[in-house]
Amino acid sequence: QEQVMESGGGSVQAGGSLRLSCVVSGMSISRMCAAWYRLPLGKEREGVAVVAGDGTTRYGDSVKGRFTISKDIAKNSLYLEMNNLKTEDTARYYCVAGLYVHSSRVACHGNNRWGQGTQVTVSS
Repeated sequence: QEQVMESGGGSVQAGGSLRLSCVVSGMSISRMCAAWYRLPLGKEREGVAVVAGDGTTRYGDSVKGRFTISKDIAKNSLYLEMNNLKTEDTARYYCVAGLYVHSSRVACHGNNRWGQGTQVTVSS
């Protein structure tokens, strides 16, 4: 069964760091697109970072230079290292595994599998 499960969210003060983890089962992320999205309260969902099967990465403009996406093929896991967090980073973060990387957006598409999400709260 294809499943995606996130962990690692929490509360942190502005300027701090958090690391999100995502374990994928039933699919091999070595060949797939994997991404982090976030949904701030009252706002639209946005792609935060995406990594292709070949390791190519793409980031949303608001997180470039602060967030790093990575994957561990042996553990079939995805990570998001978040540094210099800002209050506007507060959101529920979702891990997604899909077949393809979107040609221009920070997104996966094709049979996307979503996790339940993990909350990140950044206070001033």
